[in-house]
Amino acid sequence: MTMGLSFGTIFANLAQAVDPAQPATIHGDTVTTWADFDARTDAIAAATHAAGAVPGDRIAHLMRNSPAYAETTIAGFKARLVHVNVNYRYTGEELFYILDNSDAAVLVYDAEFATLVASVRDRLNVKLYLQVGGETADFAQDFDTVAGSGARIAPQDHQPDDMLFIYTGGTTGMPKGVMWDQGALSAMLTAGVGLAPDIALPDFLDAVRANVGKYRTLVLPPLMHGTGLIIALSTLSRGGTIVTLPGDGFDAQLAVETCAARACDYAVIVGDAFARPLLKALDAGQGSIASVAVMISSGTMWSAEVKAGLLRHAPNMMIVDSLGSSEGLGLGSSVQTSANAGAATKFSADGQTLVVGEDLRPVGPGERGRIARGGLIPRGYWRDEVKTAATFVTVDGVRYSMPGDWAIVEADGSFTLLGRGSQCINTAGEKVFPEEVEEALKTHPAIDDALVFGVADEKWGQAVTAVVEAHAAVDIEALRAHVRTTLAGYKTPKRILVVTKVPRAPNGKADYAAAKAMAEA
Repeated sequence: MTMGLSFGTIFANLAQAVDPAQPATIHGDTVTTWADFDARTDAIAAATHAAGAVPGDRIAHLMRNSPAYAETTIAGFKARLVHVNVNYRYTGEELFYILDNSDAAVLVYDAEFATLVASVRDRLNVKLYLQVGGETADFAQDFDTVAGSGARIAPQDHQPDDMLFIYTGGTTGMPKGVMWDQGALSAMLTAGVGLAPDIALPDFLDAVRANVGKYRTLVLPPLMHGTGLIIALSTLSRGGTIVTLPGDGFDAQLAVETCAARACDYAVIVGDAFARPLLKALDAGQGSIASVAVMISSGTMWSAEVKAGLLRHAPNMMIVDSLGSSEGLGLGSSVQTSANAGAATKFSADGQTLVVGEDLRPVGPGERGRIARGGLIPRGYWRDEVKTAATFVTVDGVRYSMPGDWAIVEADGSFTLLGRGSQCINTAGEKVFPEEVEEALKTHPAIDDALVFGVADEKWGQAVTAVVEAHAAVDIEALRAHVRTTLAGYKTPKRILVVTKVPRAPNGKADYAAAKAMAEA
């Protein structure tokens, strides 16, 4: 397998190629230059080694979006530690599970989580706690004091197979750590801007000096999730700037105001959960996205009419649907511009992506199957050989990742995404993918968001059920009739519940368990 540069190698040498006065991170009014960013990440890296962490140990991040998250991530790469993301919504036992499962040696956490950390730390093997903000707990060191110490990390023998983990909740069971070789992930990101995946370090640094792929990126999803993290890494590794928003939740007005004020030319979101509020703020004249050349979304489907609405506010922008997951990037992409605004979303891919049937052979036009990705893919799941064997399969000597997404192959070779098979509803012997019903519901003018799932039913086996979020009064039977204008009758929800807010995680992904609980209650 072709391997690229490790992120450790990149960030240990990037200072040679970037303008030290340019910003690396912008968070509200806080601007960190590349000179300060390099020094701070070096000092944090040195502190982890001084505390006894060694290459290959894990460094966990329990933080909301902030400069500290980016600094911790890059410091970990410099120290040859393995990134571990932690969902900041976790309770004590959930937090303990992640830190214990990863055997984290270092934990960096926001002050608001100090009590939570204290409740589990006696059961952990953590060697260094760093607290961001607040009055530092007696078991921790102050993050800013450490970062500003001026300490330097000794040169490290960075290797392409140094790892990073992306813990993913999935749809069943406990979260699992997806093991990526840094070289594999960085090679994919490098290839994405037209550079050779196996580029040598001097050539990479020359490309950075030439501003190849350099962006000022507005990162709206949490950095603790794959979409936000990967785009942030892509931006920083090419000497760009990541712009994040202060606050505990997503503020669409602040986002469009920040985009205009900071002249962001790249933005990352996760589907309608971010796009619809952005469009409402723009329609209300609260900001601008006119500077954005590329807006990318990954992790969930989103509505064609919302894309068209955003393109009205940025006619020169390109919208990219990037199909991927923690287990496999680059499964496919779909591009919309002003020239094809509102078109149906169809994905195209390179020769590394297949749509295969149960026999693991490619299916033909009009047939549906699971999406499989070869080439640069993860090693598997940390400490879970059974799940690894089920997701990462070998066909004719080629290893593929099959995260569970289903699609229908079109006549032109593109494919239409159906959804995740683990959420597929079996109703009276017919299979219904929730995502296509959700998209049909969201085309109704009164509906802002929707989640669809199966509920046990004596007659149907599973009854197609929906919770919807509406900004105006909606007649349920009229809404069901609206769905039937585009989908077969058996796909129409048997029951629709209107709720104040459709449940989603901070990264915009559906919380089907919570939605189902709403319906059953």
